[in-house]
Amino acid sequence: MKTASIKFDRFNEMQDDACHERIRAARARLGDSAVILAHHYQRADVYQYADLTGDSLKLSRLASQTDSQYIVFCGVHFMAEVADIMSKPHQRAILPDMAAGCSMADMANLAKVERCWRELNTVLNAEEAVTPITYINSAADLKAFCGDHGGIVCTSSNAGTIAKWAFAQREKILFFPDQHLGRWTGHTMGIPLDEMIVWDPDLEMGGLTPEQIRQARLLLWKGHCSVHQMFQPAHILKFRNQYPDGIVISHPECSFEVCRQSDYVGSTELIVKKIKEAAPNTRWLVGTELNLVNRLAEEVKPEGKIVHFMAPTVCMCSTMQRIDPQHLAWTLENLAEGNVVNEIKVPEHEARLAKLALERMLAVS
Repeated sequence: MKTASIKFDRFNEMQDDACHERIRAARARLGDSAVILAHHYQRADVYQYADLTGDSLKLSRLASQTDSQYIVFCGVHFMAEVADIMSKPHQRAILPDMAAGCSMADMANLAKVERCWRELNTVLNAEEAVTPITYINSAADLKAFCGDHGGIVCTSSNAGTIAKWAFAQREKILFFPDQHLGRWTGHTMGIPLDEMIVWDPDLEMGGLTPEQIRQARLLLWKGHCSVHQMFQPAHILKFRNQYPDGIVISHPECSFEVCRQSDYVGSTELIVKKIKEAAPNTRWLVGTELNLVNRLAEEVKPEGKIVHFMAPTVCMCSTMQRIDPQHLAWTLENLAEGNVVNEIKVPEHEARLAKLALERMLAVS
């Protein structure tokens, strides 16, 4: 029977050890009715409780396959939205802390994307000439925009495959919100840099001339990841000077110069796979979020592999870091008492169009 909701105030000052005891107790009570999903970037003291882990593409698939009543997503807001969109009608997506957002996702909003589309239509017929692609790191209404305009969603795992599909539909791509993933994807397809131009949503016509728009093949939204922008080519140079046999692997949200100077570029799943499958006693420099790098370093240490974090400063996803043992314990105890807290529910009309764009992605990839 549903009881009065347990207030978070009781957990806010609770010590971690007490929270861990309550997490374990609440999980035992919930049994199979709840499944915990965690992104690779999640902090270790929360990640340890995950039933399912992965990057955005893997978690998108897993969210659609689980049968648990509650999907507790230890990630950020857009990930929980995807879980809600892709899950079954009886399931409910939960985000332990509603403040866990994504600064990159916030760099593109529906009003600005719609204005961009209107401005493109003054130069060319956007519906016939441009395929919109939104990175999965975006709000549900932008995924819905893509679904409504013949577009699609991509992840860092499948961006190349998705871009090939998009170019088969129309001659140009509008890629948002991460310019770096879009640029690296275009580069790997052989598109010259001068045919990939940045659209600044704060400027009229994106700060571009009609001629620039007509000549461009890839229109890149002026957005970025605050974590991955911290990595610099100088960090790679220093590593190579110190360890000539070392291997550099970076996430495609890094800058073009960082990606170009790396030995491998790929998603978090690829980074994990490459290092785990590498020969023993190899040394790696990794350009992605700190929690993942630290976890990976510990896992491969017994094989003599040494994993270095690329930046000299601490670079972790600060918004995902907001999901801590206190919020997880509070969430699970409420669910165990029959109280649904922090449910993420995408409006039906948005969910329908966003699911169309997501299903296109899953079918193509």
